[in-house]
Amino acid sequence: MKFYAKTFSELSAREIYEILKSRMEIFLLEQNIKCLDTDDIDYDSLHVFFEHDGRVVAYFRAFKYDGDTVKIGRVLTVEHGKGFGKRLMLEGMEKVKEHFGCSTILLHSQKHAEGFYKKLGFETVSDEYLEEGVLHITMKKDL
Repeated sequence: MKFYAKTFSELSAREIYEILKSRMEIFLLEQNIKCLDTDDIDYDSLHVFFEHDGRVVAYFRAFKYDGDTVKIGRVLTVEHGKGFGKRLMLEGMEKVKEHFGCSTILLHSQKHAEGFYKKLGFETVSDEYLEEGVLHITMKKDL
């Protein structure tokens, strides 16, 4: 399994295809979230992922949000319970800090994943709300 952190212009056509395929597999097929996934934010994002046998198995994107805050989104693992998510977040947050020089990371977590992010040092900073029909909370971590 190989780790990558690339800007959009650094991604190959195959990598973009595999990223979008994994995002559709999780958000559309597994979680039944119906939204326009290609929202133009990808162009200005750092794409952080693990690839195994040509397949993107864990992924998130990060982009400048406000001041020295970066937002992480589209977090996924295609195989659950194997520790890919924790590895992705730990290694990925280092790359995000290095790339953006940020001091805070913000994310909109699905409510069921709140405990996972808390173990990584994130704190809940909002009430629950619906986003794309799924219960979410906003979380942040100071680096």
